[in-house]
Amino acid sequence: MRFEQDSPLPELVKTIPHVAFEVDDLPQALIGKQVLIEPNSPSSGVMVAFIIDDGAPVELLQIQSHQTAGMEIASVYEN
Repeated sequence: MRFEQDSPLPELVKTIPHVAFEVDDLPQALIGKQVLIEPNSPSSGVMVAFIIDDGAPVELLQIQSHQTAGMEIASVYEN
């Protein structure tokens, strides 16, 4: 990936390739980890965070299932 010079991302993310893993429960997966980038939602139904593992950045993603997303949408229309 290429980053603009003034990118706010940590140098570790900009300079070291990273792997990404999908997790079922992002807050649970972050317990006891060194968090590099706090949980955030880059797009609807997706939560991501970066941790440092053995000196390397690792991306953790929690992707909302279609079934769960549908239930949330349904609850909005019920109100």
